[in-house]
Amino acid sequence: MKNLFTCLMVFAGLSASWLSASADEPAGYYRSLEGKSDADLKTAIYQLIHNFTQVSSYQDLPKYFQRTDVYPESHRWWDMYSDIPLYAPSFKGLNREHSFPKSWWGGSTGIPAYVDLNHLYPSEQAANMAKSNYPLGQVSISDNPRFDNGISKVGYPMTGQGGGSQWVFEPDDEYKGDFARTYFYMVTCYQNLTWSSKYDYMMNSEAYPTLKGWASRMLLEWSRQDPVSDKEKMRNETVYEIQNNRNPFIDRPELAEYIWGDKMGQPYHSGSGDEPAGDPVLETPTQGMSLDFGQVALGQSTTSKLFFHGQNLTGSLKLQIYRGDTDMFSIPSSTLSTSLVNSPDGTWLTITYKPNALGSHSARLLISEGGFMGGSRAITLIGECLEVPTLTACTATDATDITSDSYRANWISPEGEVVDYWIVNRTRFVGGKATTEEVLAEEPGIIIEGFNESESESYSVQSVRLGYRSPESNVIFVAHSGVTGVEAERGLEIQGFEGCLRFICDGEHTGVCVYDVTGKLVMFLASVHNNMDVDIPAGIYFISSDQLGSPVKAVVK
Repeated sequence: MKNLFTCLMVFAGLSASWLSASADEPAGYYRSLEGKSDADLKTAIYQLIHNFTQVSSYQDLPKYFQRTDVYPESHRWWDMYSDIPLYAPSFKGLNREHSFPKSWWGGSTGIPAYVDLNHLYPSEQAANMAKSNYPLGQVSISDNPRFDNGISKVGYPMTGQGGGSQWVFEPDDEYKGDFARTYFYMVTCYQNLTWSSKYDYMMNSEAYPTLKGWASRMLLEWSRQDPVSDKEKMRNETVYEIQNNRNPFIDRPELAEYIWGDKMGQPYHSGSGDEPAGDPVLETPTQGMSLDFGQVALGQSTTSKLFFHGQNLTGSLKLQIYRGDTDMFSIPSSTLSTSLVNSPDGTWLTITYKPNALGSHSARLLISEGGFMGGSRAITLIGECLEVPTLTACTATDATDITSDSYRANWISPEGEVVDYWIVNRTRFVGGKATTEEVLAEEPGIIIEGFNESESESYSVQSVRLGYRSPESNVIFVAHSGVTGVEAERGLEIQGFEGCLRFICDGEHTGVCVYDVTGKLVMFLASVHNNMDVDIPAGIYFISSDQLGSPVKAVVK
């Protein structure tokens, strides 16, 4: 992205101090890569970068983006998906975008990849939705793009690309190298993951080479044509300050050639003084980093893990919390074994933030002894305590954009309430049985995938703030014919009376399940017949049977 960066120097007035700021890799950081090749080299990088200190929460990402993705000397968001001018600190109109789609690893929110800043970027909402979870690729010039905002394109892939996907996402030429090096990082840092077979367009579930041939060839081409920019270098340095790992393919882009490209089979030698040395080094955590615990409700506590890794350290590291609100931060021990820190996998220190008063709090963790250069290192600890939130129920609205395998769940959140995220309670009805899963959403509305034509399902919604959930919303039922209601279907009508349900049907129905509004099964009837009454407490119920295409709603007084 060299050309865009040059233009911004002219028009945005980039300061000389920003351009000259140090973005040098730490001394000795890559010494474990020396002499390795191919799979061994890739695994050595994995061992170097896969452990890192995670950010406080997914919801706090815009706070970190203000450090990593805002133009210098400006408050404008640096959005690689759109050129719409949006300005920090407001995040309105933007999404927290997993450039490497989370559905590719199954969508789990409990793994480091979910909050790894090395592949998370701010993205304008329309571009993010259009990009979906499609693979990277070049859009065929013979067909009109499905989406084109001048920066991002979505369309049919060129011959030989896409890995079987109908659509591909093509970034602007100025950012193709950025995305290529991001993907090199992801398939290396997470080479231990098993990729979803539904979305294995670009990867195989194997530690080496992980990337499929067409994907590695395209990404290498993009990386060569769009070399590392100052923007990437500075972002890499800032991410290192936040989570204590780096993208090696930004520091040393030639590594990709040794793993997938022209230098495969050759041992890697940097010529940069990375040969093993005996000096004691504490590689992480780094001096001056901050560990942000985010916001916590009064009476609650939260923990964060700080990653430690070094070489040739001696004795034990001494740990001390000092200066500031020392009574609100705690550690399990005042020492840390350097044998653990020196080990290939390093070790973790759990730090607890338990505030006893409202407001912002801070303290420092002092790390000393162990023999490393400088003799001590200070890490800033930050947290904020707020009142316990009061949340009211959302209003779930009709599903839209219903297709053969997906739909959009919609809802309205109470005006004026601060929400961290929403939980969509998705209940599927299959063969007379209900199963419920929770889907996290970051805005009011989310595409639900895997909606089979032979099934029906429902959803309700809860908002979440500081770990507290609102009451559950009303329930919306969805079928492929649309949103279901109370009408009779396939010869079955359910009438609700005081304390009972009455079944009106033109024949026997079997496998009858009665669910409450939460999706919980409250009654099972092997069969029902016409004018059959069943005693049940007052409430709203949804009834399914083997003969029904979708559940029927009934209200008991």
